[in-house]
Amino acid sequence: MALLSKKDANLILDPLADNNPITIQVLGICSALAITAELKASVVMAISVLFVLGVGNVVISLLRNIIPSKIRIIVQLIVVATLVIVVDQVLKAFAYELSKTLAVFVGLIITNCIIMGRFEAFALGNGPWKSFLDGIGNALGYGVILIIVGFFRELLGSGTLFGIPVLGDPIAKTGLYATGYENNGFMIIPPAALIVVGIIIWVQRSRNKALIEEA
Repeated sequence: MALLSKKDANLILDPLADNNPITIQVLGICSALAITAELKASVVMAISVLFVLGVGNVVISLLRNIIPSKIRIIVQLIVVATLVIVVDQVLKAFAYELSKTLAVFVGLIITNCIIMGRFEAFALGNGPWKSFLDGIGNALGYGVILIIVGFFRELLGSGTLFGIPVLGDPIAKTGLYATGYENNGFMIIPPAALIVVGIIIWVQRSRNKALIEEA
């Protein structure tokens, strides 16, 4: 017997492509602009959202029948804020320098529209297992875009990946720099993220014409 039914598998697979939270639903754009100048920060943010959304969806699903409708948003904020505090403390304990870089943006996970959207649209109306899969799927879809954007921005903007030089030494003019190549400083500022995301959106719609909205 398959571990996941086709419907359950689609909860994970759809957000990776045809229903991606960033490129299709246009959610979570702020963090895609802000923290993707470095690949390491992109990966850490992706893992953080994976934890918060996966666990948060399960918690909200378990509480869905006892949460009064009038205070459901407050309860959702308390759940996500608690999980974000856990993430923040773990980062401070094991990756302090990175935690200082991401401090503001980790806190903003609390108001990330992807997370609140999945709580409201899915976890409140489905069981824990489906909610967990939905959370993991949407977090992976979000994380994949962050990592792709972070990869190209750091590589083209700084010539490094995870802070390690991969194109040579720009000072000593070794590697690719010996040919006259220079880092593109534009890639490390936020507008570059919009361009990379725009290219990803174009590629998606080129491969799947059904995603193109009719005027």
